[in-house]
Amino acid sequence: MIKSPDEVALMAESGRLLASVFTHLDGLALAGRTTMEINDLVEAFIVRDLGARPASKGQYGYGFVLNCSRNDVVCHGVPSREDVLQDGDIVNLDITLEKNGYIADSSKTYLIGEVAPAARRLVRITYEAMWKGIHAARPGARLGDIGHAIERHAKRAGYSIVRDYCGHGIGTEMHEDPQILHFGKPGTGLTLREGMVFTIEPMLNQGSRLVRTEADGWTVVTVDGKLSAQFEHTVAVTGEGVRVLTLRPGEVPSVHS
Repeated sequence: MIKSPDEVALMAESGRLLASVFTHLDGLALAGRTTMEINDLVEAFIVRDLGARPASKGQYGYGFVLNCSRNDVVCHGVPSREDVLQDGDIVNLDITLEKNGYIADSSKTYLIGEVAPAARRLVRITYEAMWKGIHAARPGARLGDIGHAIERHAKRAGYSIVRDYCGHGIGTEMHEDPQILHFGKPGTGLTLREGMVFTIEPMLNQGSRLVRTEADGWTVVTVDGKLSAQFEHTVAVTGEGVRVLTLRPGEVPSVHS
């Protein structure tokens, strides 16, 4: 659970490389592309350009390098050659990368073309909620502090928090202890210590927090067909606070009261 400074440095390198994947995606026109085309582009960039490994491919029998979760898909959306991103969509791209034995995990919800104001607001509040959770992480804080900060921001904006999925410790394995819930009570749960590395990845829904898994065994959707959004970063607890290992160049924390 606790990483040494050398291990955190290796994870930071994986995080830096993963951040560059999102920078690469930011420069592409995504509208009109299939989610499988995006999957293939990301795989080529990770393997050929970065000399790294897409950690999701083969994990738990999954055959692709990322999840593409569009509109009412909450998480674990499977790339498809029939699934074309269209103007007005929101889509979460969840990507993992392993370098030198250590894994980084991050996701971003993209706005495709002209997106309705209600969808834009959901995406913005979800991004802010992630940062609320990140800023609650520091030595001596409790896991419940992170979940409470996220949940409070989401509920104030009128959104529900998906409870079926959570953040997780990460290192040489994609999923390690502890679990990072995105709801909770302040002052409860495990005490954070320097050297802990984990993901914070809240999923916010416009309607009900309830979800269901489709017949493919992977794709998770909202039960009411309303939109869902997610953002994720891998973070390390430091002596003074928290370090975001997957921070993208030029990315500025977005948190409002």
